[in-house]
Amino acid sequence: MFEAVIAGSLPKPGWLAETQKLWPQWKAQGDELRQAKADATLLWIKAQEDAGLDIVGDGEQSRQHFVHGFLEQVEGIDFEHKVKMGIRDNRYDAMVPQVVSALKLKGRVHAFEAQLARAHTKKKLKFTLPGPMTIVDTVADRFYGDRQKMAMAFAELLNQEALALQADGVDIIQFDEPAFNVYMQDAADWGVKALERSAQGLTCTTAVHICYGYGIQANNDWKEKLGDQWRQYELVFPALAKSSINQVSLESYHSHVPPELMQLLEGKDVMVGVIDVASDVIETPEQVADTIGKALQFVPKNRLFPCTNCGLAPMSREVALKKLQALGAGAALARERYR
Repeated sequence: MFEAVIAGSLPKPGWLAETQKLWPQWKAQGDELRQAKADATLLWIKAQEDAGLDIVGDGEQSRQHFVHGFLEQVEGIDFEHKVKMGIRDNRYDAMVPQVVSALKLKGRVHAFEAQLARAHTKKKLKFTLPGPMTIVDTVADRFYGDRQKMAMAFAELLNQEALALQADGVDIIQFDEPAFNVYMQDAADWGVKALERSAQGLTCTTAVHICYGYGIQANNDWKEKLGDQWRQYELVFPALAKSSINQVSLESYHSHVPPELMQLLEGKDVMVGVIDVASDVIETPEQVADTIGKALQFVPKNRLFPCTNCGLAPMSREVALKKLQALGAGAALARERYR
């Protein structure tokens, strides 16, 4: 009951990359960089285990960015001539690569880090991939001319890698779709369909993470404009409830998401965000257990998974570590309190 898990990303150690940045530059190259990525992955697996988490991940230590880490192994994308583009409905500007021809995988994308993680933990292993709609929102299209068509093309590639990750021994494959909270109608109309194409044929647990973004200034400013109630989930949760996806990860703690919206996910496992990624204040185990208790009004005990609201990548390593410990301790307290 209450198996604790992170949404996905964790901070890069200072010897691996720039710290507290969403798009950090690597500190090494070649074989030295590969070894540094491996070392960081093992460091964070141990940290998650020590914090009492029940499901662990690689912390996305081998990826500069959660979307571009996948795109780097895709043919048809020009990284040499990036262009400035507004993403997440122009919430912030980013330098993005261009899709210039038909998409095709160059080979395996995440075999190195997935197999490394699997070999070094006996815990359940979750691995994250960017969702197709979010990828489409993070690249400049110079070929397809249609967002839905391009999303389905990316979904096919994601599916190839997801099936390979399953063969690597990954227990849970999660697709990250923050764009679902921005383009709500598109998400309901075709985003969930593209998501299901990404997960086609998987027999392991499938999940989707939908948040309100990392704790960076642009996202925090956007949240300030959303009013007293954040009801974006209301539009896409019914479509997800009808889908084949097993788990849904959502933002809860310190958000203005009405908790009753979780009821729209009946029949699904719900990863409830109990850790705020937009604040350096460390949650207490009691606060984590309280958030779990509130969610229990709308989610059955056996379907509730305490989680972080989003990734912790832009945070300091020290703060992130303490938040992992609060997550693990809070989940343990909730098991005692609500058994």
